[in-house]
Amino acid sequence: MNTLTKTAEQDIGLEYRQLPHNLEAEQALLGAILVNNEAAHRVMGFLRPEHFYEDVHGRIFDAILKMVDRNQTADPVKLKPYFDKDEALEEVGGAKYLARLAASAATIINAEDYGRTIYDLALRRDLVQIGEDMVVTAYDSPVDYAATDQIENAEQRLFTLAELGQHEGGFKPFTKALTDAIENIQAAYRDPDKLSGVTTGLKSLNDKIGGLHKSDLMILAGRPAMGKTALATNIAFDAAKRYWEDLDAGQDMTKTKGAVVGFFSLEMSADQLAARILSERAGISSDNLRRGKLSEAEFREIARAAQDLENIPLFIDDTPSLSIAALRTRARRLKRQQGLSLIVVDYLQLLRGTGLGHSGESRVQEISEITRGLKGLAKELQLPVLALSQLSRAVEQRENKRPLLSDLRESGTIEQDADIVMFVFREEYYKEKDQPTEGTPEHDKWLMEMENLYGRAEVIVGKQRHGPTGIVTLHFARETTRFSDLSRDDYLPEQMG
Repeated sequence: MNTLTKTAEQDIGLEYRQLPHNLEAEQALLGAILVNNEAAHRVMGFLRPEHFYEDVHGRIFDAILKMVDRNQTADPVKLKPYFDKDEALEEVGGAKYLARLAASAATIINAEDYGRTIYDLALRRDLVQIGEDMVVTAYDSPVDYAATDQIENAEQRLFTLAELGQHEGGFKPFTKALTDAIENIQAAYRDPDKLSGVTTGLKSLNDKIGGLHKSDLMILAGRPAMGKTALATNIAFDAAKRYWEDLDAGQDMTKTKGAVVGFFSLEMSADQLAARILSERAGISSDNLRRGKLSEAEFREIARAAQDLENIPLFIDDTPSLSIAALRTRARRLKRQQGLSLIVVDYLQLLRGTGLGHSGESRVQEISEITRGLKGLAKELQLPVLALSQLSRAVEQRENKRPLLSDLRESGTIEQDADIVMFVFREEYYKEKDQPTEGTPEHDKWLMEMENLYGRAEVIVGKQRHGPTGIVTLHFARETTRFSDLSRDDYLPEQMG
């Protein structure tokens, strides 16, 4: 009996438990702002009206912010007309309550501390709401709502809360969007590289696309052996290297053109990827590196290159057959822990959606779900996502092997969701397989063509939502799988011709 009584009392206690709040802190902050509007500037960067527990306090704070924004003085006298008919305010004394707030003011020195307290308690109330929703949904979930889906939803809400202090976005005033756009333009104008996004490490490609931009989904596609993984690895490494160099030089990291990179390698293992980067940086054939065919000098060069690379912020996840939900969860975690600012996925078709179907039609739908998920992740985390994609075999059937947008394999919404679609193409690869019989005029012609094509690669920008399409010609060192800009000498034959 005593146990039952105790349990009942506990239940009653839980039923009447109040959400975290501090009305005295809210009153003290509002009073401080009413006495000295300068206090508003100390909290308006992080505090919003909805963070107040008492609704009328939130409305008062909102009115103060609007007046301050118009360069008007916000005090009890000026605010009185706006709250004369406010029923909620009448319950606590009407317009006289504003004067009482000013009388109980905290000093301006303490204003930010009170604001932080109010903000912290608002986050705790959001946490309580998320927790309650999780419990209710877990107990009584729909048949078609898997537990993994609920985990993904909870993770997303917690991430948003950690990053923004709110569950969801809302309308953004055009003035705010305009200010952000001007700041981006100004940053690009002042940047010596004329970049508004993360560097690719290749000047000619940067000039074409302006770097890798926040919230953009970029698709890098190509047939096998074209070098799409090599190019993605080059871009990832160069972005991470630029970030480390800027950090080491004491630069303002809000303006860096480098990035903390998360590389999801679903095809190659992390050590294979690292070996590729080592080969590229040391200038030693990746084949010799893999076989251990190294001289003592080359081994020392590898050791030196490894020492140079150990601090770059490049994180590799080589989990095979990763789901789009798991990728999102890991990306959010890396964003929280390391400040992730670029995602590379190698490659798109090896990701899994949430469905279980395996028919051709469902596979197209699954790829569509994956591309929408990657685009949503780019917008949510405010970073560029570079995803590699295979091309269909239709390319091989044509005389002109240059890829087209229609060649995207299991395209679904790949072209639609992507902000930029790029193709890697090396004509040298195809021409090499068409070698005529030695000693014939055709063979002599073939040798001349091969000489002109040797080490040349094209990045074809097939779609660019914010800029022109076209072809960027690069140099490709097959032995070290390294892409680089063409030197001026490389352009001379074409100019003379």
